[in-house]
Amino acid sequence: MYKVLITAFLLSFAGLSQSVWALKVVFEQGSTTSLDNPHDLKLSPDGRYLMVSDVGNNRIAILDPHSLALLGQFGSDHQSGTHDIDFDTAGLAYVADTHNNRVTIYRLQDQQATLIGEIKESIRGPEGVLIHPNGRVYVAGAWSGNVVAYEDSQKIAELEGLSSPHDLELAANGNIWLADAGNDRLLLLSPDLKVIRELSGDPVNFKGVRYLDLMKNGTLIAADKYTHSVKFISAEGRLLLQLGDGNPGKGVNRFTTPEGIEVRDNTLWISDSGNNRVVRYRLEP
Repeated sequence: MYKVLITAFLLSFAGLSQSVWALKVVFEQGSTTSLDNPHDLKLSPDGRYLMVSDVGNNRIAILDPHSLALLGQFGSDHQSGTHDIDFDTAGLAYVADTHNNRVTIYRLQDQQATLIGEIKESIRGPEGVLIHPNGRVYVAGAWSGNVVAYEDSQKIAELEGLSSPHDLELAANGNIWLADAGNDRLLLLSPDLKVIRELSGDPVNFKGVRYLDLMKNGTLIAADKYTHSVKFISAEGRLLLQLGDGNPGKGVNRFTTPEGIEVRDNTLWISDSGNNRVVRYRLEP
């Protein structure tokens, strides 16, 4: 097993004080499971399973989060172009069933999934789904260029005028980060879908930013598809660290069109989509 250590210096501001942290990012393992263009990933609520949106196989692949071995799968008999998954507080799974223009809802029991509902109003080609603590379901319609908020599967709010929006991730204060991929930017949204701020241009220089996640300290980790890299960004918009040199490749800290990100405590999983694999890193602040 190869292990590579990268150190980046992160600046944290609290009032007028400033401290410097060293973030160690250690490559641990790449998957050998047969995947086809894996996209976003999500740990199950109990942490036992890593759910991978396996686009080319039209399914959610269930991996062991430690060994990355395939444990099971669901959806391949009725999903098409699976892109994202999230969970509500009851443990129900919401899946972006992209090519069927809907979000499918499942009740899970261990590795078995039962389809119990769907959401499809006002969205085409959904590629991002977020279950918010406020009880709303937020869906990014990549083909319809919008984000829609639902309560009880009914539309209550909508943000239009986007370009291939992808991931939606929760900030600590309840706001929502959106990857507006076609516009090469991240947007911070209120729960009512009002734009609060934008991250684009220098120094982040996104090119097709796709899926993301947040560390506990608010650091954003984003898969930037066409720079073949994963970028660590402070909540203020400073580029802290980039994994990948901008060129496609396969190996330690080398990616080809990466898409998916999941971080939990000191572990980071990345979908190295163009290389049909998931890789795992250890984070040591």
